[in-house]
Amino acid sequence: MAEQTLSYDDVKASRAKAIGTGVSQPDPDKLARETTMEELDSLGLNANLAELESVGYTTIKGALSPELVARARESIIRAMERKTGAIVDIETESGEIFNGVSLAHYLLFEDEVFEEIALAPSPLALINYLLGRSCKLSSMTCHFKGPGGACLPLHSDNGNGIPAPFSMTSQVANVNYALTPYSEEAGALGMVPASHRLCRQPRPDEVMLGGDHGNPNAVAMNLEPGDAVVWHGNTWHGSFVRTVPGIRMNLATYFARHYVVTQEKFGEYVPPEVIKRHANNPRMLRLLGQEQGYGWDASGPDWAKFAKAPRGQFD
Repeated sequence: MAEQTLSYDDVKASRAKAIGTGVSQPDPDKLARETTMEELDSLGLNANLAELESVGYTTIKGALSPELVARARESIIRAMERKTGAIVDIETESGEIFNGVSLAHYLLFEDEVFEEIALAPSPLALINYLLGRSCKLSSMTCHFKGPGGACLPLHSDNGNGIPAPFSMTSQVANVNYALTPYSEEAGALGMVPASHRLCRQPRPDEVMLGGDHGNPNAVAMNLEPGDAVVWHGNTWHGSFVRTVPGIRMNLATYFARHYVVTQEKFGEYVPPEVIKRHANNPRMLRLLGQEQGYGWDASGPDWAKFAKAPRGQFD
């Protein structure tokens, strides 16, 4: 008889059933690491992984198909027009209506396209490596940038009260998808190579991008629609001022470890139809916070969720 191969989800379920029985179980963190490394190898991401480790970020070319990019862009435009009451022209906007950065928040439930993007295989494989396979989606936002305004100063995403020195084990991580072309004059994302190893926020004299007083180490990400930049939560990043007409659109898909409070309300706030749509997809349910044991009411904890909680860095 052939040896049975257990998946990560099989081991989690088996471990949950065996808690308290004294039966020895496979190490879920070891299995999770092996599963993630196999994924990265099968997706051809070993060079991206090396870049992520060495400089704190990596670019995945063509992470989204043109069809997904178009659907996401159209949905965000609808959301911004509903939010502002203004007509969006992403080609000719002068800065009169959309000056600098406006935010389109809470996009996950705007359109099913955002659920598809949350599960995009290559970026998610790198997120699994950074945050463990139990990580959650924290927020999904578009930084909708017209001409003018100010740069988005350099910062680390460890901004929610995490004190320095930061851990080299990433607590949060970001996938930034370009939905329109990126260049410095178009208001591109800017990254500071190897800043994740400093394990702190930038000082006031290090935060600016562009101009004579900008941080000289900041690099503009020149991207095409569908490209994605994935980065470690420690890595310094910001965005340049847009100096040409039109709108720069991105999709910032922000993830956090299992125990970190999310920026947007998921968990119990997920629409039932979304849960139903992903009922057979344990990974998406974890991203949506459906296996988070904390936050119980008078009925007490759900111990089955705690039995499946992560025990290490990769699970």
